[in-house]
Amino acid sequence: MSSTASATVARKSRIFLVDDHPLVREGLANLINQQDDLIVCGEAEDGAEALSRIGAARPDVALIDISLKNESGLELVKNLETRFPLVALIVLSMHDEALYAERALRAGARGYVMKRETTKSVLTAIRRVVEGDVYVSERFVNVMARRLGSSRRAAANSPVELLSDRELEVFRLLGQGRSTSQIAEDLHLSLKTVQVYCARAKEKFAVHSLGELLRAAIRWEDATHVK
Repeated sequence: MSSTASATVARKSRIFLVDDHPLVREGLANLINQQDDLIVCGEAEDGAEALSRIGAARPDVALIDISLKNESGLELVKNLETRFPLVALIVLSMHDEALYAERALRAGARGYVMKRETTKSVLTAIRRVVEGDVYVSERFVNVMARRLGSSRRAAANSPVELLSDRELEVFRLLGQGRSTSQIAEDLHLSLKTVQVYCARAKEKFAVHSLGELLRAAIRWEDATHVK
């Protein structure tokens, strides 16, 4: 076998992991490094580390937890897509894809995998985006097909779907029990900006107080979190 052929055989797709749970990163790394065609080339526990390390690691794919502690995974996807357009981004999420998958794809992700799916789905997603394709579940494909075939009048079935990406992040953190001042610190925004997002969310939920919005956020967080 020629040296060129040997190099081709030896080439493994390089995967970078972004998750704030060490055990999750360890589990993913063990899974990926057992594959003949994949290898983990770096890890980060938050967005700042990801942005600083991915340039040096030069991965083919980055797996990103959309619910990183105290920051917006969607904003990180947007930043990575802008700074590293050659890196294929796959979002891992505890939230149902019916809401987040479309937002993640619009932000620049090439794949969306729910954490309750099998490890086989993670590997399939990685290999598919390496080949230049997009990965979402068959269930989500069917949901989108029905949505495209339905009337525009049914485009927004839930007030949550009306929220912008930033409004959704604020709403999600409210549901986790964070105060508006804590959310402002978490997302590196001014308190006034967070209050504006809350005001817009209240309008979309047709509620009149922050307490009502908070109760709606808690109910949504409980309903969508994968136990």
